[in-house]
Amino acid sequence: MNTSKLDVVVIDYKTGNVDSILKAISMANYSVKLSDKKEVILSAKKIILPGQGSFDYGMEQLMKLELIDIIKEQALINKIPVLGICLGMQILADIGYENKKKTKGLGLISGEVKKISTNLKLPHVGWNEVSFKKKDKIFFEIKDNKDFYFVHAYYFDCLNPNQILSTTNYNFNFPSVVGNQNIYGFQFHPEKSLKNGIKILNNFLKI
Repeated sequence: MNTSKLDVVVIDYKTGNVDSILKAISMANYSVKLSDKKEVILSAKKIILPGQGSFDYGMEQLMKLELIDIIKEQALINKIPVLGICLGMQILADIGYENKKKTKGLGLISGEVKKISTNLKLPHVGWNEVSFKKKDKIFFEIKDNKDFYFVHAYYFDCLNPNQILSTTNYNFNFPSVVGNQNIYGFQFHPEKSLKNGIKILNNFLKI
């Protein structure tokens, strides 16, 4: 595949199965590659940070691969659209508190990642409503309060209310979609959220 024409690069930082997201992008007729190579990431028209697992592990992997500065360059200087999914959304934050550690994140959307404080079962697994807080092109042709599929025990405590695009309730309201110009984060898994999930992913791909 000619990397100069890649529509999407999904960053490979060893954080779980990404087959579903790759398949969803391919089915939408976009060229996509899973890669941890700097030159491939620099060729991307759009970048997706997927991931399951812990905040500290994800950041350690990006550090080992020397990809932190590349991601920041693409997002902040080149203004490439970036989407973080699940763990990928969380590491967009300034700081994460997981495994009794304070770990520095990418700092692309201001906030901290904290453990969900609830008497309900953790992790929060399953379908839950996404309630829009701001109008945004990411929600094009998606109705408010539709269900998306979640798997997480930590949440993104976004410091700027204007960057909270939607919330979801799990004994308290937490940000389920965040956005800052060309940078978006989904706490849910769009690739596992059926029709609405594929639609919101396609909305990002069309940005």
